[in-house]
Amino acid sequence: MRGGQTALVLACMTAFSLHAETGHDAWLRYQALPPQVAEADIRALGDSVTLVGGSDVSRDELSRGLHGMLGRIPRIEIREAIPSNIPADGFRIKTVRQGSTHYTIVAGGSERGVLYGVFALLRKIALEQPVESLDETEAPHAPVRWVNHWDNLDGSIERGYGGRSIFWEDRKAHSDLSRVSDYGRLLASIGINACSINNVNADPAILSAEMLPEIARIAAAFRPWGVRIAISVDFSSPKTLGGLDTFDPLDPRVSAWWSAKVDELYRAIPDLAGIIIKADSEGRVGPSAYGRTHADAANVVARALKPHGGLLFYRGFVYDHHMDWRNPKNDRARAADDNFRSLDGKVESNAVVQIKNGPIDFQVREPASPLFGTLEKTNQAIELQITQEYFGQARHTVFLAPMWKEVLDFDMHAQAGKPTPVKALVKGFVGVSNVGLDENWLGNHLSQANLYAFGRLAWNPDLSAREISEEWTRLTFGPDPTVDSVVNDIQLSSWKTYENYTGPLGLQTLTDITGNHYGVNVEASERNGWGQWHNADAQGVGMDRSVKSGTGFAGQYRAEVAKVYESPASTPDELLLFFHHMPYTYRLHSGKTVIQSLYDSHYDGDEAAANYVRQWRKIQGLIDEQRYKEVLAQLEYQAGQAEVWRDAVVSWFLKTSGIPDEKGRAGKHPDRVEAEAMQLEGYTPVPVNPWEAASGGMVVSCPISRCAARFVYEGSAGPHEVRIRYFDQNIGVASFRILLNGQLLDQWVAADRLPTQKIDGGSSSLRIVPGVVLKPSDEIRIEGSPDGGESAALDYVEIP
Repeated sequence: MRGGQTALVLACMTAFSLHAETGHDAWLRYQALPPQVAEADIRALGDSVTLVGGSDVSRDELSRGLHGMLGRIPRIEIREAIPSNIPADGFRIKTVRQGSTHYTIVAGGSERGVLYGVFALLRKIALEQPVESLDETEAPHAPVRWVNHWDNLDGSIERGYGGRSIFWEDRKAHSDLSRVSDYGRLLASIGINACSINNVNADPAILSAEMLPEIARIAAAFRPWGVRIAISVDFSSPKTLGGLDTFDPLDPRVSAWWSAKVDELYRAIPDLAGIIIKADSEGRVGPSAYGRTHADAANVVARALKPHGGLLFYRGFVYDHHMDWRNPKNDRARAADDNFRSLDGKVESNAVVQIKNGPIDFQVREPASPLFGTLEKTNQAIELQITQEYFGQARHTVFLAPMWKEVLDFDMHAQAGKPTPVKALVKGFVGVSNVGLDENWLGNHLSQANLYAFGRLAWNPDLSAREISEEWTRLTFGPDPTVDSVVNDIQLSSWKTYENYTGPLGLQTLTDITGNHYGVNVEASERNGWGQWHNADAQGVGMDRSVKSGTGFAGQYRAEVAKVYESPASTPDELLLFFHHMPYTYRLHSGKTVIQSLYDSHYDGDEAAANYVRQWRKIQGLIDEQRYKEVLAQLEYQAGQAEVWRDAVVSWFLKTSGIPDEKGRAGKHPDRVEAEAMQLEGYTPVPVNPWEAASGGMVVSCPISRCAARFVYEGSAGPHEVRIRYFDQNIGVASFRILLNGQLLDQWVAADRLPTQKIDGGSSSLRIVPGVVLKPSDEIRIEGSPDGGESAALDYVEIP
């Protein structure tokens, strides 16, 4: 193709990309490269690309990518020979020169390996990395690289924030599984080789005879991309589904049932990757019903899988959720190690213990699970959560790679004289993905980076969070340096920002853990059996997990690690309150007191979230308008939520500790007019639960068809930003109007779909009207009209 033609292609594709983009292609956009780069890459690749051991899918993907980026496709050949010196999932890419001709070879140890090589080559081209002298061989760090899905057979998803299931609807596989094929392509591009397709809280019906054809259809949609499927099963299936009077794993009838059922599965899906079991946890039945061990439970299924080459993943997430919170020695963090320490070496070779990155449950910051260092003779996989259950459920941007890297790189001191980071101890990586039918898969364009990061780390855990972020940003948004700078700055700081305005110092996420796991609720984790306690009282805060005076959890680590966590003096500030109950006046390594650090962190986090909006506005016109607007709206919402978290948490600790903020911010809002203090027409003041979720603990709610709240402005004259804090419950669509001296300023509907029916921190929302010219004695009036169960509730108006 001539340069002029290439430029035309580039211009057309750029115009299209700036027009609209849903995010469906994620990082596989294959945007046209600048003409001079495209011409250089065409020359570097040579006249042809040979795929050794490849498939039609590999050839088609290479053709698609090269045409999109370079505007021309070299001749593509496929040779069936599979090199024996390359691992099955590995590949080699080499540019070969013979005299005046040259060409590129992509060889793999299997068809899947060739496909991975094709995606790697396309990634290099998209990143404008040199390809003229390629000679690289790669193989994955971990042989097992799976994503788990918590999809229910009715099409709902437990902890899914990107729409309904791509697999299931009305207890059958979707009639059109093209979305599954598209997802398989995304997974293959980051080296994922298996996907479980149903909830770990499994419906026994997944193993019924009528479900087998449905499972087989899903497997067929994934198969061209080298992605095998797995299923989660209910451990009581021999009884609930099979008609036995027991599911005792040591009963020969139960063993025979599992063997026959697994044989049946493999007749329908010969390349089934394996089975996942969650047992004796959060109400799921398990081997304890018969006095048996987790090894007994894992082995009865693993032995049935072994002849077929299948793997059994047994979740190490086992704990008692009815613990007595009054007993200071009880500790949920201890559960995984307590349950599995004595079973090391007692499970089958094709069984894998699936261990969450931390000892609690995907909290904003936890230490690495001690179980990684405990199990020496047992296959381990690390479980990471991509879907952001406790991280703002994709309504908040939180790039998780920096957190995952801290765990993966953490030295467990499992072998004397040799570094043993977690990444060196695990055989597999499992990511809880939970993508949905939303066009952008995860409900937030920026959250796609977490899926990408998981795959890249499973392939190569030595990559840095910055390397991954820069790759993803360039692939997803293009090469503009301003865009790259803004997106990377937001992503790489987002975990710390979220931690700052939710639960710093190892407090975990101070969210509604007994409810939706979303909104702020400082005391939700206290005085219940779930075990995510932080033990805050008038004197101090934190969980004592020391050996000397606490639960002994610190002693589950190897001696070198335990020594660090045993003493407050040596425990890192960011985990202090996870391991120790400390007075509010205790001074951290930073020099701040605990209480002042809590105040400062929340104000810092709020300001950082507000700054994300300002940063994002810099790239208007530099990316497509659709994604620009959708991300802007999400970041504006996040900034409003960060303010709710800030006010709630600092107010709660101010009230509980009685120690003022030395900077005079906590509990003081001079620009705020509380709704309950306004002149009300129909509105009724009501208390909020939890009280800290609303300013002053009160809101006004409308019990009739229309209500109003008004006040006289007493501030300075000039243009101002008017900020209205209202509540958007998900049980109706209330409407609002704001008037200035009887003239309409703004109107809107509360139509967001937030995860709460209540008036609480989760439904607290912010409407901003900029540039309002005000003078003293002006009347501001807010009118609200309820709908359904949504009561058009108001919290305050703030005019800074």
